[in-house]
Amino acid sequence: MKTRKTCTFERNKIMKKKNRILKIGILSRDQNLYSTRRLKEAAEERGHHVEVIDYLSCYMNITSSKTSIHMKGTEISELDAIIPRIGANRTFYGTAIVRQLELTGVFSINSSISITRSRDKLRSLQLMAKEKIGMPITGFAHSPDDIDDLIQLVGNVPLVIKLLEGTQGIGVVLAETRKAAQSVIQALMGLKTNIIVQEYIKESAGADIRCLVIGNKVVAAIKRQAAPGEFRSNLHRGGSAVKVKISKEERELAIKAVKVMGLKFAGVDILRSDRGPLIMEVNSSPGIEGIERATGVEIALKVIEYLEKNAKPIGPKTRYHG
Repeated sequence: MKTRKTCTFERNKIMKKKNRILKIGILSRDQNLYSTRRLKEAAEERGHHVEVIDYLSCYMNITSSKTSIHMKGTEISELDAIIPRIGANRTFYGTAIVRQLELTGVFSINSSISITRSRDKLRSLQLMAKEKIGMPITGFAHSPDDIDDLIQLVGNVPLVIKLLEGTQGIGVVLAETRKAAQSVIQALMGLKTNIIVQEYIKESAGADIRCLVIGNKVVAAIKRQAAPGEFRSNLHRGGSAVKVKISKEERELAIKAVKVMGLKFAGVDILRSDRGPLIMEVNSSPGIEGIERATGVEIALKVIEYLEKNAKPIGPKTRYHG
């Protein structure tokens, strides 16, 4: 029986023979995060050179002659590919760094524009609506005078109110009565906060399906169930996860949603409703801990394999062979 060490050695031999050793940058604020750590381990097991880069510590020189990115006094150079792990509240600066690296010819598994699309909840919903992708009825308004009609527009109460900038279930409120919905919407509008209002899919019973998409394939799927007394199924909110078999319709819907965003590595959250699967969100920096543990699928390895097939060394072929 082959040990992990033996398998790693054999993988490295194959990689060197194919001359596909890459220098990969993982854009992450914390190298100890599970997803960052696993991606780094998987890349190194395949024989690649990996660097975890704190993108907020980077700064750039923007010029027509030679663009560059620096960190702590040193220029970041000779990267072949990057895996952006951009925090939701750091999207603007993070995507600026991704865009700068793209200008120098570095391959990014998720492009800067695709990350920007997916992070703007309203924009992503509008793009999916244009492509006739099923999703909960969603309302958006600016004036407090429109609240009653807005509530009616999404099918009355109960309904879900979401901050456009929220993530991991933060800033998501279930309003079960009309009075509660009016009060919450009025309060948030009074704070000049952008929100969307969505129909509540009661039949989903606090559960959703998270599909992990790499390239044009769903590589793993889990069912996330909200904790007792909670309607949000996020694992960060105490939800549980189990491996699940998805339907052909759910698979095709997840792939189509990712394609519309322009992403190549994403998590797609689907609600099972009486009128079929509905897309709730497309996440451009999906966590892989819950889905790896629930399914046993090596998501990190599949990400690296995708880079191997799609990213090419942009410098001399021998530069990494020491």
